[in-house]
Amino acid sequence: MRHMRVTDALKILHGAPKEGKPFEVTLACGFTPLHLQTFLAAHLQEALPDRSVTVSTGLYGDLARTIEATAECDVNNLAIAVEWMDLDLRLGYRASVVWDSNTLPDVLSCVRKALERLTSLIAAVPSGTKIAISTPTLPLSPLFHNSSWQMSESETVLAVVVAEFAAQMASLGIPIVNSMNLAEESAPGLRYDLKSDLLLGLPYTPGHADKLALALSRLLCPRSPKKGIITDLDDTLWSGLVGEVGQEGIHWDLDSHSGLHALYQSLLASLAEQGILIGVASKNDSVVVEKAFERSDLLLRKERVFPMEVHWQAKSASVKRILRAWNVSADAVVFVDDSPMELAEVAAAHPGIECVQYPGKDYAAGRVMLRHLRDLFGKQKLSSEDSFRLDTVRQSVKFQEAAGGSNPERFLQEAKATVHFDFQNSKEDSRPLELVNKTNQFNLNGTRYTESDWAFELSRPNVHLIVTSYEDRFGRLGKIAVIMGILEDSALSIRTWVMSCRAFSRRIEYLCLKTCFERYGVREIDFDFKATDKNGPLQEFLAHLLGQRASEKVRLTRERFEQVCPALYHALGNGRSRPLDG
Repeated sequence: MRHMRVTDALKILHGAPKEGKPFEVTLACGFTPLHLQTFLAAHLQEALPDRSVTVSTGLYGDLARTIEATAECDVNNLAIAVEWMDLDLRLGYRASVVWDSNTLPDVLSCVRKALERLTSLIAAVPSGTKIAISTPTLPLSPLFHNSSWQMSESETVLAVVVAEFAAQMASLGIPIVNSMNLAEESAPGLRYDLKSDLLLGLPYTPGHADKLALALSRLLCPRSPKKGIITDLDDTLWSGLVGEVGQEGIHWDLDSHSGLHALYQSLLASLAEQGILIGVASKNDSVVVEKAFERSDLLLRKERVFPMEVHWQAKSASVKRILRAWNVSADAVVFVDDSPMELAEVAAAHPGIECVQYPGKDYAAGRVMLRHLRDLFGKQKLSSEDSFRLDTVRQSVKFQEAAGGSNPERFLQEAKATVHFDFQNSKEDSRPLELVNKTNQFNLNGTRYTESDWAFELSRPNVHLIVTSYEDRFGRLGKIAVIMGILEDSALSIRTWVMSCRAFSRRIEYLCLKTCFERYGVREIDFDFKATDKNGPLQEFLAHLLGQRASEKVRLTRERFEQVCPALYHALGNGRSRPLDG
């Protein structure tokens, strides 16, 4: 477990870019913020190495007023660290008070009122502000009537009202620091520094300030989740070699001391339900494996796995075919196997893939593995597209196979494609930002946005957002493309344009441009293009449009577009349904 020291944090901040795009955070807390502020800035700087991170603070001792002030100015990111003394000074160590029979009821009443005020103040923060909250992490002052090893009724009530506050914040879509996870990272007995609190108003030990800052930084700037997991079978998904003992001889239950395999299956099944792609790469007899997946007690159902590469070829080749079927890059995928040799072979063939060794009978390592996998795929929000992502992958494979026939033009005519364009610019829909941040191949410039960055962009004057959804006779793909641009005079300047790889070969990109020309009545479209290591498909598309390789500043006229646009056979949604000519 890594511990950042204050000197490490200062070194990170000293080496930060001075001219990078600003990432500004307000830290709201009622105590001296020194260590927490420094560590928060350092962890954010590590997460955003090309940005210029600044963390400012509010009024000492007035958490509520700091939050209230954010509603009166442009605050893009807000980290809120609530401690007991912010809810009532008598619950902290700095208050010199005498507790009598009336103190406890009054304290509980004040805490409820303080949390109600915080709730209303946070609800008033502008919707474009990204907020992260930590609830009290420090011990209560020892002024209750009970011994320290007994939880009193009053302490129970305090825990309940804080939990209710956290639940209300979560219902508003505001992420909360997980107190149980924080307890593993920062031992409760090593969090509080009484001397520093009484002399300086700084209650956190450096170690606790580091871990709390890390947790808040992860909520403010979440990592992009992985897209898929490829798993081995024997002694990984289940215990035993199915080719030797048969489908009835493999186990994943407590009675056979193989419950860790059941937990792994449960995690994969849960990930699959949340839209994570699950594939199998196994050196095995495909017939026997097929029978194993017919067992009714298998927790990961066969229909949730695609594709299944079961044969005796190298696993690196299996992984290659799975990546091709999913149409994702290796760095978006995790490979799990119990064999170090297989892991090394796959890692050498697919740079960027994350290889995780199944720990066998090491239960402590197994628990670490399960949580690590959960964290790699964790999302703050789920979209409706997550529920049918595997179906879209299967549909895309069927589409590509059918499209490869002798008459592709006729195939597109008969695909019965319907496209829906949403121009509402809804800041509440998380799917457009998710698409922008996870799409690599058809991506105009590779620009990534934090939630606050995205909200700021959408709030700018003359900004237009187009979200494209698609379905055809093979099934629906859901929201698959996002265009964000600025309309100025007779030109549309497109700053961001992404399209899911599963939508390739359907001419949706041409329809998107046709719609832009027609809806906005412009004669020219400018593209904020930048070549990346992964956006080859986008580069090829622009080269076709322009008749030459694209430079960083690309301008497409309507006349040129109409010359090169092929026939389009899509019907339009929104109650409009008509074939579109090229």
